[in-house]
Amino acid sequence: MLHKGATKTNSLGFAKPPSETRVVVAMSGGVDSSVVAAKLADEGYDVVGVTLQLYDHGAALAKKGACCAGIDIHDARRVAEEKGFPHYVLDYENIFKDAVIDEFADSYLAGATPVPCIRCNERVKFKDLLETARDLDADCMATGHYIQRKLGAQGVELHSAADASRDQSYFLFSTTTEQLDYLRFPLGHLPNKGATRALAAAYGLAVADKPDSQDICFVPNGDYVSVIEKLRPGAAEPGKILHVDGRVLGTHNGVIQYTIGQRRGLGIGGLSDPLYVVKLDVDKKQVVVGPKKLLATRIIPVREINWLGNEPMAARDEWHLAVKVRSTRPPRDAIIRPTGPESAEVELLAPEEGVSPGQACVFYDPKGSRIYGGGWIWRGN
Repeated sequence: MLHKGATKTNSLGFAKPPSETRVVVAMSGGVDSSVVAAKLADEGYDVVGVTLQLYDHGAALAKKGACCAGIDIHDARRVAEEKGFPHYVLDYENIFKDAVIDEFADSYLAGATPVPCIRCNERVKFKDLLETARDLDADCMATGHYIQRKLGAQGVELHSAADASRDQSYFLFSTTTEQLDYLRFPLGHLPNKGATRALAAAYGLAVADKPDSQDICFVPNGDYVSVIEKLRPGAAEPGKILHVDGRVLGTHNGVIQYTIGQRRGLGIGGLSDPLYVVKLDVDKKQVVVGPKKLLATRIIPVREINWLGNEPMAARDEWHLAVKVRSTRPPRDAIIRPTGPESAEVELLAPEEGVSPGQACVFYDPKGSRIYGGGWIWRGN
């Protein structure tokens, strides 16, 4: 029995029964978000499932494992029917094209290597969809992302998932404190993916054995070049492959087909030493290659920073944190020196190879699980 004045909170942090707590669940049709919806429905919450139609079904149906394709909408709807909560499909095609796909194409045309999943979370799921959840009078919005939201001494904090192999913090660094107040991530504490699939089986979900999506959802079979050529006709213009010493080594069929750090598929065989893409010059239509040592980067300019520390980023001249410059790499020790309200110079204590404009640079507590935000790499030094 509660003492007078005491308030008991439910598992989502609200001081009322689950039945009086409305939660919108972003459902992609995959096992993760399906488990979140089923779990919350089982706990008695007022669940509303929402699935976003992000691109043309005709193209999507030909691709297995993509989120929000026709089959995935069907799977999400089936989970809602089985668990007895309402489910809505929202047409976000135009929003998604304007906010994510167009920038994806333009970034490649500018010689960058974009991460559209981050922009989708930032500009679609945690912006427009979150506003839709508020319009539905939901108390919060839950997703199947592997990340943790914790309450610290000074408010809500973002933390890595308990399972490092599933952690999605790199893709969620741009989540603001205001958004974190409203978001919930019920899977972030689970020890591994097996635990999620075990829950799916326990809830009797047909998607329990559904494979995880691997590629960018709107890029069939990982062939981003054909997507860009369709969006921007004439984008793949031929040009020269140059050695850093100025020698012409060959020709290419479009700068968009190359990324910084690439070694394979350059079409310049017969050379004694391995060469890597070290620079993409879009204006001159040149792919510049050189030895691996030229890929080593120590200083990284970062902009559009979303800062999640307790004190303002500019409160200190230096922040000694760890940073990730690619989603597949572990955090490395670094010094972050603010250069403006949303910009900084990041110095890596040990050089990284293949740092590319268009990728994210995410800040981590080197001794803990907290994420201090991050920003976008905008040019190499």
